[in-house]
Amino acid sequence: MNATPLPPRPASLDDPLYYLHNFRSALRWIEACYVDLFDDDERDFLTRFDTLPEPAQALWVRMVMRKGDTFRDDRLGYAEIGMPATAVAPLIERGWVQNDPPLSVSALWLLLTKAEIGRHLNGLLRDHGLTRGARKADMLEVLAEADLGEYPLTVWCPEIPFNVVRMTRMALCERLRLMFFGNLHQDWSEFVLADLGVRRFERVPLSPASRAFQRREDIHTYAHLHACRERLEAGESIADILHDVPPADDNPWLENRRGKLLFLLARAREREGELAAAEALYAQSVHPGARGRRLRMLERQACHAEALELANAAAAAPESESERQQLDRLLPRLHRRLALAPPSVTEEPVPARLEMTLPRTASVERAVVEHLSCESMPVYYVENALINALFGLLCWEAVFAPLAGAFFHPFQRAPADLLRPEFASRRETLFARCLARLEVPEGEHGYRAVIRRTYHAKHGLESAFVQWEALDESLLEMALACLPAAHLRLWFERLLRDVRANRAGMPDLIQFRPEQGDYRMIEVKGPGDRLQDNQRRWLAFCARHGMPLDVCHVTWAS
Repeated sequence: MNATPLPPRPASLDDPLYYLHNFRSALRWIEACYVDLFDDDERDFLTRFDTLPEPAQALWVRMVMRKGDTFRDDRLGYAEIGMPATAVAPLIERGWVQNDPPLSVSALWLLLTKAEIGRHLNGLLRDHGLTRGARKADMLEVLAEADLGEYPLTVWCPEIPFNVVRMTRMALCERLRLMFFGNLHQDWSEFVLADLGVRRFERVPLSPASRAFQRREDIHTYAHLHACRERLEAGESIADILHDVPPADDNPWLENRRGKLLFLLARAREREGELAAAEALYAQSVHPGARGRRLRMLERQACHAEALELANAAAAAPESESERQQLDRLLPRLHRRLALAPPSVTEEPVPARLEMTLPRTASVERAVVEHLSCESMPVYYVENALINALFGLLCWEAVFAPLAGAFFHPFQRAPADLLRPEFASRRETLFARCLARLEVPEGEHGYRAVIRRTYHAKHGLESAFVQWEALDESLLEMALACLPAAHLRLWFERLLRDVRANRAGMPDLIQFRPEQGDYRMIEVKGPGDRLQDNQRRWLAFCARHGMPLDVCHVTWAS
């Protein structure tokens, strides 16, 4: 990639072929970014796609955007394309679409309605002891067990009044989508949603380094790991999937994805009761929490000495507050099992406790809001939204900084490394500059002015931190007036230490006292509710730093 390509912009929905223009735009973007990594097949596709008649191009894109790869031609009618048979003919001629492909019973059942099955396959049903009135799923279960093979629709149903076609280049299209988005969970509809204004994204400058993959083998590795995840979700044998897991990768991003796959495979082994196999897989995984699960497997197998050795190593350098919390519970148990003196444990401060008896409502949090809130001391149900949003607004420029490998395309709500351990360290200088504004409360460069400007300038843009619907101007102004800058800094620094874990678990409610210029947070627990681990960590953090915080336990009035 030698030049910076222009980011693709969604075509106007006033054009009936908007989706085709969007697809072409994406292809040009991919070509500019990845021409040095293309194989012959991809080069040939991009060259020959442009030579297709426009109706054939449009039909191809329509099928790419739909679920699956096999379609009835009577359901491919689009006014802007014209006759499906005419549009599909050039695709069949090139071998990109197969006409009347062989179909398994399962594929056939996906294409036909129950009425069509009864009308055209009644003899097949009778031969297997089924009636037309049976449930479609029950029919399929019986016929799938019969192992009937695969035949074209014209063999299964000679009298049926439509044809079936199958796309043969879906794997290539999936690779192109992967190159464009850097993932396989986004699809081409992002163009449409952006044009409709349903989703709007920050426009991050993209450079020649702004692509997800730097090597051809990285594309194959990502696709392979994704396929393994899909096989696991489909219930395939764990042993078969493990045989296909690639070796450790020197690309940290891909190794993280491999670590997540190994973690999921280990959880599956754990659910099967294969604790030793699960422990071995956790040992290979770099996914957050894998070491904690491995410790649990060792403990359940009564390997207490080995578990203690690993736990002590973890305690010397815990990967997160969550692991530290787990170790505080595990180490005393292991010491008891091994008849050792109990380890020293730091006692966490306990927040103040409120008791309330309230009329029963659907939401215990909203019941407390209604009970406590008044004009001079309003209460807001904010949970995680407020602190995350204030952080996102103050640090917008750091979050959306155009670092290499962070933004691959124009439809990202966050950098690709947001949840990775190096997220904050890669932007250390940028975040330091943002947090330094907290030392300046007023003036054009003060944190309040910066947050207000960002709120208005970026309002509605997708963000991993800001839920716009949860932050109106009255709440924003109340927070800026009542929350001390010192507390904001502490919260923001804690967020940056572990974004994955710490952007959740914050207290449910916040009560402001604007006349005094202060606040208190309130965690609400209804009958039978218990504090979750991430909530305990946030409560302990706030209590350690002297932040006003109550835990409110509610019982319902009889």
